[in-house]
Amino acid sequence: MQLKINGVEIAAYPIDFQVTILDLDDADSTTRTADGTLNRDRVAVKRQIEMGFNPLPWADISAILQAMDAVFFDFYYPDPMAGAYVTKRMYVGNRPAAIPIVKGGVLWWDGLQITLTER
Repeated sequence: MQLKINGVEIAAYPIDFQVTILDLDDADSTTRTADGTLNRDRVAVKRQIEMGFNPLPWADISAILQAMDAVFFDFYYPDPMAGAYVTKRMYVGNRPAAIPIVKGGVLWWDGLQITLTER
């Protein structure tokens, strides 16, 4: 598997990688009738990607987080629906990283979780 942010390979690869295909509906025109029938106005199909990482040395976690520092960025990944690698314009949500530990004189961060959502 290859993962790239703005054309550069990611500093460390996740142990968990999940692609969710999201349907976005128009809130005003998507309704249910009295008999429960859905009248749906799908306006877009987007991707959301969740990644979880093993403990990362400070340099690697910093490189990953800095690569996603812009408001939007290009993310290259294998897409299950496309059946190929694609590049999508994404933004990142919250990026929790659990407690840091020192091992061999190096600070390691455990439990980084990242959620990317297509613009």
